[in-house]
Amino acid sequence: MSDNTASAKAKKQEETGESKARRSSAKKTVQTTETSFNMAELRELAELVNEHGFTDFEFENENIRVRLSKMTSAPIMPPVQSISAPTAAALHTSGETKTTTVSETPPEEELHQITSPIVGTFYRSASPDKDPYIKEGSKVSPETTVCIVEAMKLMNEIQAETSGEVVKIYVENGQPVEYGQPLFGIRK
Repeated sequence: MSDNTASAKAKKQEETGESKARRSSAKKTVQTTETSFNMAELRELAELVNEHGFTDFEFENENIRVRLSKMTSAPIMPPVQSISAPTAAALHTSGETKTTTVSETPPEEELHQITSPIVGTFYRSASPDKDPYIKEGSKVSPETTVCIVEAMKLMNEIQAETSGEVVKIYVENGQPVEYGQPLFGIRK
């Protein structure tokens, strides 16, 4: 074995040992940073959890466990805002026409459609533990609240705007609805 080869091999071992030492010291630095939280970091984490609406957050690794829980009382219902459904004339003036075929009623009978005035989530009652505003067979008047459509955390009450009997409910509770989508069929 020549001196050059032996010195190159020794130099390579030194470099390998040196790089191992660098890697292990870097690991130690990373481990200590990952396993310790100071109060400022904990506050920042709590603010992020609160900002994103979490009620619980948990982080755990080998050396530390952090759990943040938000104390909440009864669920807060957003304020209710009343919006009336657009009339059939208003829908025709906008250039939009929708035809819906109802298979359970005779074709000669035309139902008045109560449509969603906004994009949102359809709810049949004010809260999950309450009865629905109306059911199939219910009699309604123009000022009868028939459902709620939630949009941007606002609960919007939808009125029937006509008198008659509810013949068909087209949407399931909790389902997203689009503007102009039929919600109910009313026989006048």
